[in-house]
This record gives sequence, C-alpha cells and structure tokens, in this order.
Amino acid sequence: MKQSIVHVALVVRDYDEALDFYLNKLNFVLVEDSYQPEQDKRWVVVSPPGSTGTTLLLARASKPEQEPYIGNQTGGRVFLFLNTDDFWRDYKEMVKKGIKFVREPKQADYGMVAVFEDLYGNLWDLLELQEDHPISRRIG
Repeated sequence: MKQSIVHVALVVRDYDEALDFYLNKLNFVLVEDSYQPEQDKRWVVVSPPGSTGTTLLLARASKPEQEPYIGNQTGGRVFLFLNTDDFWRDYKEMVKKGIKFVREPKQADYGMVAVFEDLYGNLWDLLELQEDHPISRRIG
C-alpha cells in the first residue's frame, strides 16, 4: 500500500492577500487557482519551491463559524514546518521581506530552527533538518 497526504487546508480571510503573502514573501509557487462555480469558491493550491510533496490549499473561510480559526488553526501551536536546504539564506531573505520571527534561530538536536508567523498569525517552523534526521532521509 502507498498513500500520501496531498494537501493541507489553511483557512484564509482572502484568496488574493494570501496568494500575495505565499508567492511574494515565501516564494511559493502557484500550483492551481481555479474557480468552482457550483460552490462559488476558488481552489487555490500553493507549494514551496522545488517541493514534490504536500501542498497548501488556501481555503477562504466561507461560514461565520470558520472565521475565528483564521490564524489560529492549532490554538497557538506551531502549525506548519517548512524545511529548507539553506536555513540562513531563507531566514535572511524572509527577514528582508518583513516576515515576523517570534523565536530566533537556534541549533536544536534535529537541526536549525526558527519560528515565524504567516500573515494571519499561524506559527511556522523554518527548519534545516540534519542529514541524519529520519525525515531528511525520506525527502532527500
């Protein structure tokens, strides 16, 4: 059996402001942006550059009960983990583009890490996992 997680849905306030952040601040690439007329919504998918794994589905809050979860999908815990092949290159570029880091870079047992906020306040780890980390072996 072979299975994989294809998308992770991220609740956003507005498609275009979310696209601006992910494409222009994080340098993600646009995978798909298509209108779904039967539901009056867009199917918007982005991915980190060079990634062949899980993508982000930017899902606009469509009901009032979804709105409180914009920026708080995990109750303040780190939600997403962005692994890179060059931590310092990406960290410096993100700082230059105004990304807010809420935890400064540190060397951990598993690699280099810092925590940043997306445009809505969701927390992300920026990581450069060590080569011997089990996940590095899977994605390398």
